[in-house]
Amino acid sequence: MVTSFFSTSQSSEDARSRDEAYLAEAQKLSHTGSWAYDPRIGKTTYWSEELFRIFGLDPLEGLPTEEAFWQRIHPDDRSSLKEAIQRALRDKADFVVDYRILLPDGTLKHIRSATHVVVNSSGEVVERLGTAVDVTERVDAEEALRRSEEKFRHLFDTMPAIAFIAQPDGFTEFQSRGWLEYSGLSAEASMGHGWKVALHPDDLDACESKWRASQQPFEDERRLRNAKGEYRWFLARLVPLRDEHGKILKWYGIVTDIDDRRRAADELKTALAQIQILKDQLFHENVALREEIDTASMFEDIIGHSATMQTVLARVTKVAPTDSTVLITGETGTGKELFARAIHKHSQRSARAFVAVNCASIPSALVASELFGHEKGAFTGAHQRRPGRFELANGGTIFLDEVGELLPEMQLALLRVLQEREFQRVGGTQTIRCDVRVVAATNRDLQAAVAAGTFRSDLFYRLNVVPLEIPPLRERKADIPTLVEFFIDRFARRAGKKIRTVDSHSLGWLQSYSWPGNIRELQNIVERSVILCDTDQFSIDGGWLSGEGAASTSTETTLPRRSGAQEKDRIKAALAESNGRVSGPAGAAELLGMPASTLESRIRALRINKFAFKKS
Repeated sequence: MVTSFFSTSQSSEDARSRDEAYLAEAQKLSHTGSWAYDPRIGKTTYWSEELFRIFGLDPLEGLPTEEAFWQRIHPDDRSSLKEAIQRALRDKADFVVDYRILLPDGTLKHIRSATHVVVNSSGEVVERLGTAVDVTERVDAEEALRRSEEKFRHLFDTMPAIAFIAQPDGFTEFQSRGWLEYSGLSAEASMGHGWKVALHPDDLDACESKWRASQQPFEDERRLRNAKGEYRWFLARLVPLRDEHGKILKWYGIVTDIDDRRRAADELKTALAQIQILKDQLFHENVALREEIDTASMFEDIIGHSATMQTVLARVTKVAPTDSTVLITGETGTGKELFARAIHKHSQRSARAFVAVNCASIPSALVASELFGHEKGAFTGAHQRRPGRFELANGGTIFLDEVGELLPEMQLALLRVLQEREFQRVGGTQTIRCDVRVVAATNRDLQAAVAAGTFRSDLFYRLNVVPLEIPPLRERKADIPTLVEFFIDRFARRAGKKIRTVDSHSLGWLQSYSWPGNIRELQNIVERSVILCDTDQFSIDGGWLSGEGAASTSTETTLPRRSGAQEKDRIKAALAESNGRVSGPAGAAELLGMPASTLESRIRALRINKFAFKKS
């Protein structure tokens, strides 16, 4: 029986010790201390371990005296704390009070204390029980937030834009001076939801619904009434302030006047609509004219009204709407890519991509990768997957220029694409389907290459579904004047010059030249002349034309046939009249009706001193 009693007593003691340990740990984690005070004897009867730590007192010295307690209280808070205690004793009521304590090392702590007053049956206060929580970190954080907000408000109050701070439910607690000046409302009238009286009624529902639905930064446009009763458009940008748990504490907003921008946008929209109306009207008025130009003289950038060109353009018109493969042949410089682009633009694929590939310019080791793409790691330098030209042209047109330069293995790969409409990337295993129209071009005789065994016959027949042969410029000389005018206009506009006339001698040389470089050579000649000319008359130097074509026309580059003396006298007279000036307006070359470069050549040949004619 005695053993049982001691066992029970020991268990109770252990349980109490365990509970006290749990309580001490809980108080430590929550920075909460507890105490008990007996007003009848004027002494503290209990002081927890955590409370010793908070107040910086040593538990070994025993329970703190009332004097030691009041020494820790900040001098500025002692009177208010004493008043709170006396009021609680008088009213016999619980209370909560905030005060500060000042430790010997100068550390300041903020304390929140809750006190429970114990009253006996006779109405006598027999004990005060309480807790003291160290809220220094929270107070410091609130103070930092307050100071930050004060700076924020000061900044907003001095900036020209309108700014505000609102609670999560939209209750506005700060409006910058800019808003008060704009709206004409007082600070009191703008607080809370009062500012909404200046919001346009049609924008109220949208503004509130977007506010309620947003959890992330957002912006919206709204109309706000100014002090004159006028509404202007504003852009509001709002950013939330969150606590450590992600809960929105406040919204910060900036409101920017965008009324001028909105009005400009509306005016632009109206102007564009009017332009579209005029554009449509102009389109309908010129349909017949454009159709005539397309069929009679031009096809895209293709210039020509000669019989041979009309035959080619008629075939382009017929083949363009189909999906048939086209093989364009012709000499270098005849404009084969222009015809390919014209075929694409007038096809049902015109809204999709036109991808041009020059097969001769790609290194042989990279042709497969260029046409069909490659997978990452397919070869050295293949750091990522790359689509090929056939993939890029899917749904559109691919133009294979210089197709005759492909090596046999690539000819086989191209044949498969034409037959099966599928391919694989280099280094890949996935079969890729493609819907591409193929237009090929070459300046080689592919039939001769087939006979020589350098070009596959099956690929040739796959490409040569619709052959289109572009005539060389020497077979369409009737188009040269039109082409010259076209190129003069293009290059003169680029150079900022005005070319008003074309020298008849120069035009004669151009029409009689054989043009081995075709249109590309003609284009280069015209561009060179426009760049070098000093007058408003287009002319060329006969020495620019090489080969047999130039030789056959070289006699036309001189002055009308005269004796050497007559020619010399005529040049001297022109130099005298132009004050020794050869080129430019009213220069000797213009007076004689010949290119300045030609005149310079004749002056050197006839040993004329042009400087002798310059007047001082």
